[in-house]
Amino acid sequence: MVDGRVEPRYDGRTALLVVDVQNDFADPNGSLTVPGAGEVITAVNTEIEAAAEAGAAVVYTQDWHPPRTPHFVTDGGPWPVHCVRGTWGADLHPALTVKGGFILKGVGGEDGYSGFTMRAHDGTESSTGLHELLRDNAIEKLVVVGLALDYCVKATALDAVERGYGCTVVRDATAPVEVSPGDGAAAEVELTAAGVGIA
Repeated sequence: MVDGRVEPRYDGRTALLVVDVQNDFADPNGSLTVPGAGEVITAVNTEIEAAAEAGAAVVYTQDWHPPRTPHFVTDGGPWPVHCVRGTWGADLHPALTVKGGFILKGVGGEDGYSGFTMRAHDGTESSTGLHELLRDNAIEKLVVVGLALDYCVKATALDAVERGYGCTVVRDATAPVEVSPGDGAAAEVELTAAGVGIA
């Protein structure tokens, strides 16, 4: 707050990151549907419109997995098959407003939780190109929304703070998948402890 006024969330040095609002996460028929995703999309669209009106950058991340990857339960991983590149499940949800560029993650079979990094199963990390894109556009602050709070949103926000960005997660514009009860609340605690704002 400045001089009694609430500071605007978006400006030319801020980017909105819209994380993984894809059919497999956001549609009731998706393979890994996040509860409450419909309400999340409505809130995300509100943020996209606000960012666009303020001249802020909007960037969308998408899981873009190959058909076979150790990330999937079919190959020994923890997750059902989801967001396989080129399929309906990997597409952005049709109700989502699209006004920006895209970052693909998990393209080589890596774990692609964060919008910034991918981790191969030998532990090697690689960049998605997001940090380089933001740096080239002189972005200093990030607002993170999308799916799911306790995995990809959390990982993206934590990586953002680690890279020196001011970062806020909009609580109404995300939801947890909650593999275990309480995962969403635990994610909020972890984010707050790391210096991420919860708005």
